Amino acid sequence: MAKAVKVYATGKRKSAVAKVWVKSGKGAISINGVDLNSWLGGHEAIKLKVIQPLLLTKQESLLEVVADIKGGGYSAQAEALRHGIAKALAALDDDFRAILKPKGLLTRDSRVVERKKFGRHKARRSPQFSKR
Repeated sequence: MAKAVKVYATGKRKSAVAKVWVKSGKGAISINGVDLNSWLGGHEAIKLKVIQPLLLTKQESLLEVVADIKGGGYSAQAEALRHGIAKALAALDDDFRAILKPKGLLTRDSRVVERKKFGRHKARRSPQFSKR
């Protein structure tokens, strides 16, 4: 791993934006001033999604992650955090890019909610049809 003191990256998903700083440390993850377990509570599957880039590159106990996240729900925030961690790891070392890119962790998921159209209940749901 290259001798980088601190690496910054931005991760995005839906309307959630995560500002992520990755630096060498003991493996602590801090989100909005709170540790990962307090931030996500009992959502174990989402916790695994957040630390997936660290597990793939075997850096979970060597790097410290500090993040500031705004917007979206907790699931979108977690995926934005994962995207930011993956981008920071790729900037930290080129070997990590070869590991993360095939798994799709460096690609921004651009799917967002479709807007509501007039004359419809939601984006596509139309009013119930009445024959008589």
